[in-house]
Amino acid sequence: MTDVATWLELGGAAAGAGGVRLAKYRAPRLYWSLVGLPATWGRFTWTYRSTMDVCGLTVQPSALRAFMTRNVARREVRPVPPKVRRVRPTSTGLRVTLRLPAGLEPADVAASAVRLKHAFGVHSVIVAETKPGYVELRMTGYDVLNRVRIPRKAAPRGLVVPVALREDGTVFERDYRKIPHALTLGANQSGKSMYQRNLIKGLAQLPVALVGIDCKRGVEQSRYAPRLSALATDRDSAGDLADALVGEMEDRFDLLALYGVSDVWELPEELRPVPLVVLIDEVAELFLVMSKKDEAARDHMVMQLVRLGQMARAVGIYLEACGQRFGSDLGKGATALRAQLTGRVVHRVNDKQTAEMGLGDIAPDAVVSVLGIRADRPGVAVAGDASGYWSRIRTPEVTPEQAAAVCREFAYLTPELPFLTPFRPVSRAAMPPMPAAPPLVAP
Repeated sequence: MTDVATWLELGGAAAGAGGVRLAKYRAPRLYWSLVGLPATWGRFTWTYRSTMDVCGLTVQPSALRAFMTRNVARREVRPVPPKVRRVRPTSTGLRVTLRLPAGLEPADVAASAVRLKHAFGVHSVIVAETKPGYVELRMTGYDVLNRVRIPRKAAPRGLVVPVALREDGTVFERDYRKIPHALTLGANQSGKSMYQRNLIKGLAQLPVALVGIDCKRGVEQSRYAPRLSALATDRDSAGDLADALVGEMEDRFDLLALYGVSDVWELPEELRPVPLVVLIDEVAELFLVMSKKDEAARDHMVMQLVRLGQMARAVGIYLEACGQRFGSDLGKGATALRAQLTGRVVHRVNDKQTAEMGLGDIAPDAVVSVLGIRADRPGVAVAGDASGYWSRIRTPEVTPEQAAAVCREFAYLTPELPFLTPFRPVSRAAMPPMPAAPPLVAP
């Protein structure tokens, strides 16, 4: 009987160890909550002072503190590390708020982020300045970008769309009130289209008008026709659509002047026009022309887009441009348009110059991170804005059928705008069925 009990205990221990190891790879959140979090918290508590000393994140105490330590406490005066103000566990890591002593700045802590990662045994450490004199160590216990899942509580609201997950476990949201215009760059198979599908899936659930510009004959955006208020599928129709948008912008400015306000959100709700989001699938196609006679029409359309980028935010018109490459080499007006696109999301690129075009003017240190994105991880990108802050993100996998299904489900939210009636797309349901394929073998 004793032998049976011993074998049962050994078998239970082996099964428990195997289950914990399996959970580490199949259920990393569960493994972190049960095993990783207690171990990391204990390691941080016991080794904090020595780790900060070794990493050079300590300073000499003030004269008063040194005097009190030497004469009252009768202890040796030692360098002072940042004061731990709060430790908060999360489902993906650990958040530690530090009060910096005089002589340290957030850049000093950020420079030692890699050393802190190895010292505390976590996957990554991101240093963020929360307020003057305080920084937050955002530790992640595992690779949260391996299998991305957006939390259910992060849902589209107002003009905010959750589209990706940051490497520190927080949700990356596209807020059109804060960042009205944005540029998304990426090579083929980099996840750029996946990012756009997540964006359209979220925007389709909001009371906004979606305007598509897809010069590839609409092969990307035509499946979202039930939710689109307008769709341009070639350069000529894109130019006409840009003229119509500029005309609507001028009408909305007249409305603001009539009521003496400077922003569309200051108008009463019953008078406020519906927000417009313009989705440009491949922005380079708007610039490339085959002959010299088309250059005048191209320049006119580009200048209309530049005007929208400069002034349309105040009247609730927002630009979302995507492309593989976007710079001054495209032609006249390209740099002026890029300067209006505040938000930047850069996926894996084929050359360093493209990464510099997207992030070099707002966050030069993010260019190195873009060049380190692997080809076997589509959807990984670096997101930045004009403030200089940037982070690595990854979008969850969404198929075109899933995004199209959401557009059909919320098709009733598509507003009827008279100035966009000539550009209203034809739904796929109204298209003739595809002919049957001919037999491979002749009868």
